[in-house]
Amino acid sequence: MVLEFHEHGIYCPAGDFYIDPWRPVDRALITHGHADHARDGHRRYLATHAAGPVMRHRLGDITLEGIAYGEVRQIGDARVSFHPAGHVPGSAQIRVEHGGEVWVVSGDYKVGADALSEPFEPVRCHAFITECTFGLPVFAWQDEAMLAADINEWWATCRARGQHAALGAYSLGKAQRVMSMVNPDIGPILTHGAVENTNAVLRAQGLSLPDTIRVTPDLDIKAHPGALIIAPPSALAGPWLRRFGPVSTGIASGWMALRGVRRRRAADRGFVVSDHADWAGLNTAIAETGAEKIFATHGYTATFRQWLEEQGYDAGIVQTEFEGEQLDREEEQAT
Repeated sequence: MVLEFHEHGIYCPAGDFYIDPWRPVDRALITHGHADHARDGHRRYLATHAAGPVMRHRLGDITLEGIAYGEVRQIGDARVSFHPAGHVPGSAQIRVEHGGEVWVVSGDYKVGADALSEPFEPVRCHAFITECTFGLPVFAWQDEAMLAADINEWWATCRARGQHAALGAYSLGKAQRVMSMVNPDIGPILTHGAVENTNAVLRAQGLSLPDTIRVTPDLDIKAHPGALIIAPPSALAGPWLRRFGPVSTGIASGWMALRGVRRRRAADRGFVVSDHADWAGLNTAIAETGAEKIFATHGYTATFRQWLEEQGYDAGIVQTEFEGEQLDREEEQAT
């Protein structure tokens, strides 16, 4: 096997490295900067140039080497390259070749294009390790333009009613994707500190985002009527939001496709926005790899494996500590 599954993470014996390990190791190849994939404590890191700044922002002074998409790196007896995953800026699938056999670790990925991330690139391989966070047929994502229209209509309606529109979105990836879809002519955009910290990192890399205003304790809320407020989902349920007065709350998440989740979150609106592949996207990505061996991880693994076996794949499940998309996971704490 080109890759093995150890207690520390996904391991390559030929190169003596791990991919997205969840326990400290000597050498870690990282698919992207989300906290469940890029963890602290490793001695050496390798990630795409675009993923590096966010990783340093989150992890501090780490020994991090950058690599370009498509660049082939010889590590021990293994040949390694990183390829766009379409998940968040800088996210990658990692291709590992040894002895004429190719394995690909997807990390997290999304096949639909957006205005934020490098477009997903299918990679041919013999074995593919895929996430299946949304590995059920009920998950089918809306067209990006229609989704943007829905969010903008909600915001404009809130403003006309004298309300703020408060939208819960992950501080890395989801928040910036929402910003890329909204019309800043509707009103000002206010951001939670965790979101604005990430905005600063991505802007420094040249990513184009609309103007935003950081929410601070001394911010004059009345000076920004009808604003769109973008914050981590947990901030919408706590005292942080109370300062704004009348608000309509919304959540941007793939889980909003499930009515039960929308009801439990008690938000006024749920927008089905995900940086992961939906059911059709998972199946398309897997077919385009040409792989016969598929390993499913973090998501509806048992159901998805059964489906893959019915389609003729040699399918298995990999137990990992990756979390996929969770409404209550926060990566930074800032106000």
